[in-house]
Amino acid sequence: MNLKFITTLLLLTLFLNGTSQKNPLKDYKQSISGSELSIDMVAIPSGEFKMGSSINEDEKPKHTVKVNSFWMAKYEITWDVYYLYLNREIDNVKNTNPKREINTDIDAISGATVPYIDMSLGMGTNGYPVANVTHLAASKFCEWLSAKTGFFYRLPTEAEWEYACRAGTETKYYFGDDVSKLGEYAWYEVNSKGRYQKGGQKKPNPFGLYDMHGNMAELTLDQYNPDAYKKYNKKVANNPLEVPTKEYPHSVRGGSWDDDSDMLRSASRYKSNPNWKKRDPQLPKSKWWHTDAPFLGFRIVRVKSPSEKEYEKYWGKAIPRKK
Repeated sequence: MNLKFITTLLLLTLFLNGTSQKNPLKDYKQSISGSELSIDMVAIPSGEFKMGSSINEDEKPKHTVKVNSFWMAKYEITWDVYYLYLNREIDNVKNTNPKREINTDIDAISGATVPYIDMSLGMGTNGYPVANVTHLAASKFCEWLSAKTGFFYRLPTEAEWEYACRAGTETKYYFGDDVSKLGEYAWYEVNSKGRYQKGGQKKPNPFGLYDMHGNMAELTLDQYNPDAYKKYNKKVANNPLEVPTKEYPHSVRGGSWDDDSDMLRSASRYKSNPNWKKRDPQLPKSKWWHTDAPFLGFRIVRVKSPSEKEYEKYWGKAIPRKK
């Protein structure tokens, strides 16, 4: 082993030992009443890290960010779990969670329209990550899951996503800078055979999260702003968020099965695009589905519930539910 690799391992060990002592959160499995499915949630300790890079303009400048502790889904959300929200057949199955932190009316949450074509585009649904969903669809899934379980779920902020991905590292990827090893950790254009794959088959990062590099590019909560980092030059950002206010663009992270190695870097930023609906023949085009983004999915985080007045900031505006 060379000196650089040994130094990286030592720093990572010190980081994890330091944060674990401060982290009161524990990993858990989120059950969903009325279903045998569950979501594995990983405890992410609070901490401080260097966000961004010196490679692309929208990743500059590298700056210090503080992040509160949270839980993040171990895997990208699957079609199986998303169908529970889409079909709405278990809404009335009572949740017996005695530790509910929020009480929202599940009947008031708008449901995504059932797609008229196979949105997996033939890549598979059983055990595979959900694809082609819009930011609205992912956010309303989080709202539905929150009402269903009593815990506050939402999309991760860009800062939370990068902090969780890096897991204490400052290299291009969470395993180092050697791109020749990327295939051990990620599905991307070189090894994906032109399609997404079931989650959890590659090596996880030091926090135990799978597919943070590649497989599905992941939606984050933030509105994409190429100059977002400049406001924090030589300053410390405390749980930063570019509050989403419009349909496009949103920040997308991690790269996908369809991307090259550069897009999979921990700091790489991408943005959602209305052209991802270009084959939708409907007028107006669907709010819930893309037709040309089979590389786009999401994972969720759980945090301490904000006040009800702030729900819209994280879940979007309420949409009357059609019955």
